[in-house]
Amino acid sequence: MRSDTKRNRRQLIQAAGRLFATSTGLASVSMSDIAREAEISPATAYRHFASVEEVLIAYRYGIGERLKEFSDEQKSSGVTLLRDVDRRWVELVGEHGWSMVHTRSPEGYLARLRSGAEYLTVQADALERPLREAIEELGLPAIGDEAMFLWNILFDPREILDVINTVGLSEKDAADRLTDTFLGAVGGWCKNERGGTD
Repeated sequence: MRSDTKRNRRQLIQAAGRLFATSTGLASVSMSDIAREAEISPATAYRHFASVEEVLIAYRYGIGERLKEFSDEQKSSGVTLLRDVDRRWVELVGEHGWSMVHTRSPEGYLARLRSGAEYLTVQADALERPLREAIEELGLPAIGDEAMFLWNILFDPREILDVINTVGLSEKDAADRLTDTFLGAVGGWCKNERGGTD
């Protein structure tokens, strides 16, 4: 890819992030708005992305890559590793704000993950080792991508921003409480999978 092509693509993704950080929804930002913010012509913008949704997916993928890089660099393991990665995720959500909540689909999380939605698979790759090791440390059976499903319920950016902005938790407190809740939830999930009825 030529350097100007890379630059234009990067500028479009960054422009979308800036615009969606303060917008109220997908309909409030157009490709023309993104192109104008990136100081690129709409025709050039459409050569890179067919829709606003595609730009947002690329934006979220980039954030997922940052989480994966962080996860891969960690020397900790088990629950400590999961807690470290969860804290980093909450920091990234705080850093990027409302631009993180605009990718919505009528499909459920697992259906999108299993169909290979790139912005979800990079995030799942970042969490594979932390989730697996935390579950092993707790002595629970492996539950595969169902662990990601449970994690996603709790660590959805909309919900993270809600507990920070509405409840008034710090990013660290939000991450720690959500991690503790996840660990309880995965225990319950595994208990019922083993046939528990309590």
